[in-house]
Amino acid sequence: MSDELDKLRSAMEAATPPPDAAQKAANLALAEKNFDQLQGSRVEPRPSYERPVWAHVTNGARKMFDVLTSKGGLAATTALVAVGMFFVVGQRDGPLGPVGPLTVSETETRALAPKTQGARDQLGQAANRTREESQLSDFAAAVESDLSEGQALTRTAPSATQSEVLVDRLTVPVPADPIILPEADTEAFANEAPNPLKVTLNDPVSTFSIDVDTAAYAVVRSSLTAGQLPPQDAVRVEEMVNYFPYAYPAPDGTHPFRPTVSVLDTPWNADTQLVHIGIQGTLPELDARPPLNLVFLIDTSGSMQSPNKLPLLKQSFRLMLSELRAEDQVAIVAYAGSAGEVLEPTPAAERETILAALDRLEAGGSTAGQAGLQQAYATAEAMADDGELGRVILATDGDFNVGLSDPSALKDFISEKRETGTYLSVLGFGRGNLDDATMQALAQNGNGQAAYIDTLSEARKVLVDQLTGALFPIANDVKIQVEFNPATVAEYRLIGYETRALDREDFNNDRVDAGDIGAGHSVTAIYEITPVGSPGVLTDPLRYQEAERVADASDELGFLKLRYKTPGETESTLIETPILPGADAGLDDAGFAVAIAGFGQLLRGEDYLGDWSYADAIELANSTRGEDAFGYRTEAVNLMRLAEALSR
Repeated sequence: MSDELDKLRSAMEAATPPPDAAQKAANLALAEKNFDQLQGSRVEPRPSYERPVWAHVTNGARKMFDVLTSKGGLAATTALVAVGMFFVVGQRDGPLGPVGPLTVSETETRALAPKTQGARDQLGQAANRTREESQLSDFAAAVESDLSEGQALTRTAPSATQSEVLVDRLTVPVPADPIILPEADTEAFANEAPNPLKVTLNDPVSTFSIDVDTAAYAVVRSSLTAGQLPPQDAVRVEEMVNYFPYAYPAPDGTHPFRPTVSVLDTPWNADTQLVHIGIQGTLPELDARPPLNLVFLIDTSGSMQSPNKLPLLKQSFRLMLSELRAEDQVAIVAYAGSAGEVLEPTPAAERETILAALDRLEAGGSTAGQAGLQQAYATAEAMADDGELGRVILATDGDFNVGLSDPSALKDFISEKRETGTYLSVLGFGRGNLDDATMQALAQNGNGQAAYIDTLSEARKVLVDQLTGALFPIANDVKIQVEFNPATVAEYRLIGYETRALDREDFNNDRVDAGDIGAGHSVTAIYEITPVGSPGVLTDPLRYQEAERVADASDELGFLKLRYKTPGETESTLIETPILPGADAGLDDAGFAVAIAGFGQLLRGEDYLGDWSYADAIELANSTRGEDAFGYRTEAVNLMRLAEALSR
C-alpha cells in the first residue's frame, strides 16, 4: 500500500503548477482594486428597514477568519483540502494514466489510517503553499459577489496574513440600532361602485335596507387627521351622513319611528332636486328597559398590541361600564390562538372585578375568530333568561386568520345565531390590517351596529352617549322602497347605501334580513332626482316606449313605503306616504346632511358633482350647522378643510 501512496503523492506533485511570481503580483493588485471599489460604494449605506445584509456578512467573515486562521482552524482546513483532493484525483486521469476509484476493504482502511493521515497532512501543506498566491484574488472576488447578491459566505479562507488584509477592507459602518420593518398594511374595505343613474320609466323602484353604522366616518377622520386622503372604498356615504344625530320630528306613538320627507334644491346641480328622507326612532324610558346580558368578545391576538388597539379597547370598555345598571351582567371571552372565558357572568355592580379581568388581557398569538365567536355565543346562551336582552360586543381590528374567516361563511354562522335572540355588534380598533369586509358581514347579519373607534372621544360617543340606541332595538328588519313617478321624475339615483341594496321582491319578503333601528336613533337617506323636462336629463327617451310615458298624471314625485318588525315578531308592518313637490320640513338638519353627502361624494371622486368643491361643502355645512352640542359638526367642517388642503 505504501507504493500506491507514493505513486499518488508523485501524481499530485506533478499535477500542481509551480508558483508564478508575476501572477501573484497581478492577483494581489486586482484584489486591492476590487476591495477599494467595494469600500467606496459602501461608505454611506442606504437607509433600510432591516440591518444591511452586507453588515451581517462582514461580521460573519470576521468570525470565520478568526476561526480558520487559528492554529486548530488551519490544521482542520488543511486536512479537509487533502481529503477532498485525495478523492478528486482518484477519479481523474493523471501523468501515470487513468486512476480509477480506490476500492479497499474495511480492514485495509483501518490499517491504512495512520499512513493516510500523514499523507493527508503532507498533501494539505503542499496544497496550501501552492494555492496561497492565487487564493486572495479568488476569495476577494467571491466575497464581492456575495455582498452584492446578499448571499452568505461559503468560501475557503486564505491564510492568516491575508485574512487581516481582507478584514480591514471589509470594515464598513453598521447602524447601531437596526430599524424594525413595520407590519404590512393589509387593510381591506367592503364597498361597491357608486349607485348608477336610473331611468324612471325603465326602473322606477328603488329598494334598500336602512343602515345606522358609523364606521366609515371614523375611518375617514382617522385618515385625514393622519395627513392623507382616505381610500375611496373606505368611504360609505350613508355611514358618514348617519354619523350625526338629527332632530327629526318624533313619532306620535303609532309606530316606533316616524318618517319625514323634504324636497330640496341640489347644491351641486341647479337642474336637479334632492329628496331627503329622515326617520326618527322613539326613545323609551330607560328605567323600563329589561336587564342586559353583555358578552365582551375581545381580540387579544398579536396584531392588537398597538396603543390604539387593545389599550384603547380597555379604556373604552371602562367608560361603558359606568352606563350599566346593577342588574345587568357582563362576561368576557378573549381569543387569540385559542378562545376562552376570561370572566364568567358577573353583575355590572362588581365593577372592580370586571376591570381587573380587563386589565389582565395581553396581546399575543394568531386570530382564532371562529373559536371566539362560538365561545361568546355559548356564554350568551347560558346567560339568557326570559325578558332579558343578550348582546355580544366583538372588539377587534378585524384580522381573522384562524378558523372561520371567509365573510360569506361568517354571514351564515351569524345568521343562524341571530335567531336565538342574541345580537352582535362590532367595534373596530386600529389601522393597518382592518378587515372591513369581515366587520360588515358580522354586524349586518348579527342585527347589530358596526362602529370604528380611533379615539377615546369616539369611544364615549358610541359606548356612552349612544349606548342605549346601540344596544336596545325598537324596530328590526327595516326596509325602504321608493317608487318614482315617471310623469314627474325622469331620472334618479340613491346617494350611498350601495352595500345595502335589496331586490324589489325582497321588500315584501319577511324572511329577508335588513337593518335595525335602536332606541332614539335617526336614519337619513337622500335621492337626487331629475324632473321631467329639465335640461339636466342625461338620457334620451326610448323610441318604442314613448307611449308608456303617459303614466299617472298626478303631481306626486314618488311614493315612499317602509316595512319593519317589532322586536320578537316575525311579521312586518307597513308604513306608506307620498312624496310631494315642495315638501319642506324647515329643518337645518336636512341641509347639513346634504353637505355631508356632498363631502362623501367628493372623497369618493364621483362624477355627479360637476364643479362643486370642498369649499362649497364647507360653506353649506357652516350655514346649516345648527345646534352642535357635542361639537361633531364643527369637527366635520375641520375635516373638510383638511381634505381640501390634502387634495391640492
